[in-house]
Amino acid sequence: MTEAAPTEAPTATQTATGWIGRVALVRTADRATGVSQAIDLLGENTVQGKDIFLKPNYNSADPTPGSTHIDVLRALVLKLRQLGAGRITLGERSGMGDTRKVLQQRGVLDLAQELDFDTVVFDELAEEDWVRCDSPGSHWKQGFYLPRLVLESPALVQTCCLKTHRYGGHFTLSLKNSVGLAARRLTAKSHNFMDELHTSSHQRRMIAEINAAYSPALVVLDGVEAFTNGGPDRGRTVRPEVMLAGRDRVALDAVGVAILRLFGTTPDVSYGTIFQQEQIARAVELGLGVDSPEKIELLSADSAGAAFADRVREALLKK
Repeated sequence: MTEAAPTEAPTATQTATGWIGRVALVRTADRATGVSQAIDLLGENTVQGKDIFLKPNYNSADPTPGSTHIDVLRALVLKLRQLGAGRITLGERSGMGDTRKVLQQRGVLDLAQELDFDTVVFDELAEEDWVRCDSPGSHWKQGFYLPRLVLESPALVQTCCLKTHRYGGHFTLSLKNSVGLAARRLTAKSHNFMDELHTSSHQRRMIAEINAAYSPALVVLDGVEAFTNGGPDRGRTVRPEVMLAGRDRVALDAVGVAILRLFGTTPDVSYGTIFQQEQIARAVELGLGVDSPEKIELLSADSAGAAFADRVREALLKK
């Protein structure tokens, strides 16, 4: 197996005043409309002419926000096609269930046949299909492994949910969604990377470190519903009725945490400033996105979105 260096690619927009993390925010209860509008509002086509690797959130077969809503997945695939993307391959590794069964239960395999995109179950990959990755100052004892097809994909798109994480992650948004790209084991008797992650006092830093291995072309975050406690499979459900899109995972997750705080969330997610949250702080150290809330630009298309964006901005800046 070969070793991969971290991918370097811009995740924000450069302006005369520095780097700005742009996050499109659409206030809607209609997921299909929200996906399309948020991507349009972002105003970037980073997928035209490129084959796509698509990472959803199917850690378990639990209903949304425990997993990606089928309406989001359908709308995202159709939007990528509209933007001129090439072949789309969806891949996943579930942490709370058999991945193939989870994809079947959530209707993903049927949708793949209907819309003609490929699916890959990471648990079924051979040892040689994985590539060792690491990041500067990594807290992973043996590094971590990502699928070669992910690292070699011309464009990676992910869609995640808005929720807390009761197993030590504190929240699971775009940064945490990348854990589903990483191998649990390479062979039946080899090191269990997920046991290492979930028993480490550095878990939240390790989550961020996985993200240093790639840079997304697009991230869509479904916040129509959210878990404000519990998670990742079930918890107290609220309805922020928002869809987000962007490329900067730090900016997106900071906005996501701000929304969770607006609806009342756990002490862990509420503690300190948003940029003091360990997932976000470590991602900033690794240069994965903006380094302060002042550098996040919230884009909205109407008065409802603008009013909600004002509330989010206030939560982002709260000391």
